[in-house]
Amino acid sequence: MKDKFELISVDKIWDKAPHNAFTDLIRYDNSWYCTFREGEDHFTNGKIRVISSKDGKKWKNIKFFRNKKFDYRDPKFSITAKNELMINTAIHTIDSSNKNLYQSATWLCNDGKNWSEAYICESGKDSWRWSVSWVDKKAYSVAYIGKDRLGCLYSSKDGKTWKVVKKEFFPDSLSLGNESSILFLKNKDAYCLLRRDNGTCTGVLGYSKPPYKNWNWKDLEVRIGGPKMIFLEEKNLFLTVVRLNDEKVRTSLCLIDPKKSKLKEVLELPSCGDTSYAGMVYFEDILWISYYSSHEDNKTSIYLAKVKIS
Repeated sequence: MKDKFELISVDKIWDKAPHNAFTDLIRYDNSWYCTFREGEDHFTNGKIRVISSKDGKKWKNIKFFRNKKFDYRDPKFSITAKNELMINTAIHTIDSSNKNLYQSATWLCNDGKNWSEAYICESGKDSWRWSVSWVDKKAYSVAYIGKDRLGCLYSSKDGKTWKVVKKEFFPDSLSLGNESSILFLKNKDAYCLLRRDNGTCTGVLGYSKPPYKNWNWKDLEVRIGGPKMIFLEEKNLFLTVVRLNDEKVRTSLCLIDPKKSKLKEVLELPSCGDTSYAGMVYFEDILWISYYSSHEDNKTSIYLAKVKIS
């Protein structure tokens, strides 16, 4: 019997800025947390908003990170080995020669409300570490851009200081690997879903065992953006939410078959245009998905979808 994916509901949960985008979602201390970037547009003077909800219906503002000198980009949640809520982000600036500069940074919080100052990662200078995943009390994150344009896998014990695990992480030097999502199975095997923007521009799936220095990559033959991947052990399902770009641009829930190296779209979410960058949590038999889209009034807004898998 094939799995059935049913969209139970989708609600707009935030639209107060001119451009609301690049989400993540997590459940922490019996509450829901959603983070995203607010800005004038896709590229200018981004701030980071954190909102929280007990029931996923009524949301309240928790934290607003902003600095007129910087453009904060792509906030991503994780929970540290010390049970702290962590946000990983990139700080974008433009120097006097009009060169784009990126700096990776993190914020930590142990009560859902009071956040630390930014930990500016020395190893993250001229580099952009994207999402973070934890295994064996260590965080892992893939960086790109600048000195890490060929990809670099980093690890950290505390989310503050990072060390190199593997340089030249991407499967080749020409396909411009960038956004990624790493997941770890219970046996500590790792998978990495990677976006590429040159050559075939198709996504690839990587596989590795500890200590994660050797990776085997397979082409999924589908163009993707903003990958977020999870594994549902009880259903033996590898799931991802990505932006697809074939007949039309859209955000969709997809199945991944790691053995056959195939990605299959199973549910298109209400979306179009400027869209994607999802967060995913499986909770009480429901898949919760945050994402953004511009399908209503041509305005980018934050949405929360619930999906039943039967």
